[in-house]
Amino acid sequence: MRGETEELVRVARGGVLLTVWAYGAGWSRGRATRRLRADGWQRICQGAWAAPGKEVDWRVRARAHQLLRPELVCSHGTAAALHRIEVLGGIGGRGVGVGVGPPVGLDGPEVLDFTVPRPGRSSRTAERVRVHSTEFLAAGDCVMRGGLRATGPARTVGDLIRSCGTREHAVVVADSALSRRTVRGVRREPLVHREELVAELSAPRPGATRARRWLPFADPACGSPAETVARLRMRDAGLRPESQPLLHTRGGRSLRPDFLFRAHGLAVEIEGYAFHGSRQAHDRDIRRYNDLADCPEVRRVLRFTARDVFFHPEAMVATIVGVLGQLGT
Repeated sequence: MRGETEELVRVARGGVLLTVWAYGAGWSRGRATRRLRADGWQRICQGAWAAPGKEVDWRVRARAHQLLRPELVCSHGTAAALHRIEVLGGIGGRGVGVGVGPPVGLDGPEVLDFTVPRPGRSSRTAERVRVHSTEFLAAGDCVMRGGLRATGPARTVGDLIRSCGTREHAVVVADSALSRRTVRGVRREPLVHREELVAELSAPRPGATRARRWLPFADPACGSPAETVARLRMRDAGLRPESQPLLHTRGGRSLRPDFLFRAHGLAVEIEGYAFHGSRQAHDRDIRRYNDLADCPEVRRVLRFTARDVFFHPEAMVATIVGVLGQLGT
């Protein structure tokens, strides 16, 4: 029995075993299945198993599907997770506060997205996989990330914006890719330039016309999805603050508030959705608040949580408008 187990381990690649590999090594279908179950192998999907004890996360699932179908290219939300591009969640599918929720994919996408280079309709399988069909997928659109073949950043952003249902979803994706960000604890540089997105969206594809209307709303200065949505909601109310302007305290320390209404001396700070409850984070927040208050350009500081932004945007905007009225010019 031990020899049989070791044989299956040798046939596997990186802890993933396709049953066709076992059959090729001389195992019958029934014998292979019984051995895999007896030894504690984990079924990833039909035709693919993970070694006992291996964590079956979204990356392992994606790798198994690509091993089974080499034509599959990680795309849309799955490619976004590979590139660390933030994507909004939704509740109900429409409207801010209803269809726009906090960022998803902090632990990876629940549904895997792939694209195949052939005409046809997109489909969703029973195993949490969505396959998009397209006639427009060139070799130059694809890259390797973490051992997975995926659409590159510009193509990924283009696919997401073209398929987004709301302006907020689209602009969050564009802002994230255009800016320097810390995503899932990893600091990364901007992934694309605006010119690349303009070129990507210039092709006559479904959803491109609407996407081109949304792209001018993107702002590389924004530092988080919550900031993006807050900026859009303020814009809808006729408010045009500066994003991430460089300020200095009277003592010479530099910092960038999320938003500044310079003529009124109002700084607006948006807290990220992730919870930071450590003493160090608390101390850092207090220092930042005090530093903002010590900047000559700042007369008042307002702070809002990401929950305020996503679920109570009208109240946030009303508070800002009220304070601007109090401060005057």
